[in-house]
Amino acid sequence: MDFAKNPYPAGRMPVMASHGMVATSQPLAAQAGLSMLQRGGNAVDAILATAITLSVVEPTSNGIGSDAFAIVSDGQQLHGLNGSGRAPASSSADALRAVGHTAMPQRGWHPVTVPGTPRMWADLHGRFGRLPFATVFEPAIWYAEQGFPVSPITAAGWQSAAAQTVAPFRNDPLFSPWFDVFAPGGHAPRAGETWRSPDHAATLRRIAASNASDFYDGDTAEAIDRFARATGGLLRGSDLAAHHSEWVDPIHTTYRGHDVWELPPNGWGIATLLGLNILSELPLRSHPRDTAEAYHLQIESLKLAFADARRYVADPAMSEVPVAGLLDPAYAAERRKLIGEGASNAVAGAPRRGGTVYLCAADGDGMMVSFIQSNYNGFGSGIVPPGTGVALHNRGYGFTLEEGHPNELAPGKRPFHTIIPGFLTRDGIPIGPFGVMGAFMQAQGHVQMIVNTLDYDLNPQASLDAPRWRFDHGTTIKIEPQTDAAIIDGLRQRGHTVEVDPALGNYGRGQIIWRLKDGNYVAGSDPRADGAAIGF
Repeated sequence: MDFAKNPYPAGRMPVMASHGMVATSQPLAAQAGLSMLQRGGNAVDAILATAITLSVVEPTSNGIGSDAFAIVSDGQQLHGLNGSGRAPASSSADALRAVGHTAMPQRGWHPVTVPGTPRMWADLHGRFGRLPFATVFEPAIWYAEQGFPVSPITAAGWQSAAAQTVAPFRNDPLFSPWFDVFAPGGHAPRAGETWRSPDHAATLRRIAASNASDFYDGDTAEAIDRFARATGGLLRGSDLAAHHSEWVDPIHTTYRGHDVWELPPNGWGIATLLGLNILSELPLRSHPRDTAEAYHLQIESLKLAFADARRYVADPAMSEVPVAGLLDPAYAAERRKLIGEGASNAVAGAPRRGGTVYLCAADGDGMMVSFIQSNYNGFGSGIVPPGTGVALHNRGYGFTLEEGHPNELAPGKRPFHTIIPGFLTRDGIPIGPFGVMGAFMQAQGHVQMIVNTLDYDLNPQASLDAPRWRFDHGTTIKIEPQTDAAIIDGLRQRGHTVEVDPALGNYGRGQIIWRLKDGNYVAGSDPRADGAAIGF
């Protein structure tokens, strides 16, 4: 890995530090996390301060009303925490089909499941935190009360939501609180304009003081229940009170002598592992990184993994998910045979049965955390219970209404989740956290970061700076305009339908922290976001 080289135009050098590191998509949030390390906190304190601050300074992508997932390395072992919520007890796929829905709605109450993030904050802190729980809330509360200048890329997403995503509901009373909070004065904040949310601050204070119980059986829970009852929502205080996080064992595969770790379903991190399993015996390394041949092999492997994930990933508490079968090397070998010289239309196989923020942190003692939280699509559901400042997510949009599908909407069920934290180890030694947010880009981004690191020896910043691609459907892929024209032509010659798309949001936004052999850290932050990797 060449730390002094970045082969991409305007590429930056990676950041290095020895006592601690934080990387995320918004600089104020990264600084909040670093301040916890400097105050004697550990990586979990840093990640929580960063995540909670992100709920204020980047509300376009995440918030108090999000779901979240984490992988924690304590230096000896990896611990997974699933902070996703469940569908309300009165949810019904039959009821939605009966009124004409063929797919889950994106906005309003129907896609709202129980937000798991506040409980997850408390559970993660309760097991690993060092500083008082209330301390990690201090930066976020300060920004919510005092205000902050909105950063440029966040502002662009915010304005898009106000002018397009939520705009059709401007005259609907259900969505009026959203406009009151996030478009005060009739418009979303512009880059550099100050935004504050006293209601958000007050809710954070209640969560901090109650170890998150306020959100699930206190004043905030009552406000959510009251607004749902008044506006036709199904979410009830009893659904909130029943919520709990789940500690899980991460799953992994071996690639180029390293172990790549993801969380098990209901997240789709397994798609990353399946894609890497397929790639592992293909001649990827015989082709330079920036060639059509290298892109083609990765794209075709991910297509197959994508098809399997969409077919089988669901809540394992309510549906059988063939994790062992999907990760069986023999199954990867069968899928690998389907890759030829041309673009394919991938379909799911038959294995043996048995709009997100990404952040990572590391401390001087070797604890490292990979963390992701999300409101999901386009600022979430558009619902903000009055007086809370809480934008409720629309993670239920990840359900299907296909009858009999493992991921079909059902009461108390967790939806298919696109948000996935990743982690890399070698011979049991932690190397570090990595992630790329961006809906169905995430597993594809994870594979591209691992390939950049292990096949092409790119440092974290160069890996994130490199042009990316995204499989959409069928033979269609999106590709960044800075990609070499020869790659685009070569993919088209192989039958890929290539759309050159300049939209930054289509390729995810990632962060990487690797721990070096001497204990120092090297990190990078994605140029497609406002963020930063910082350390001391």
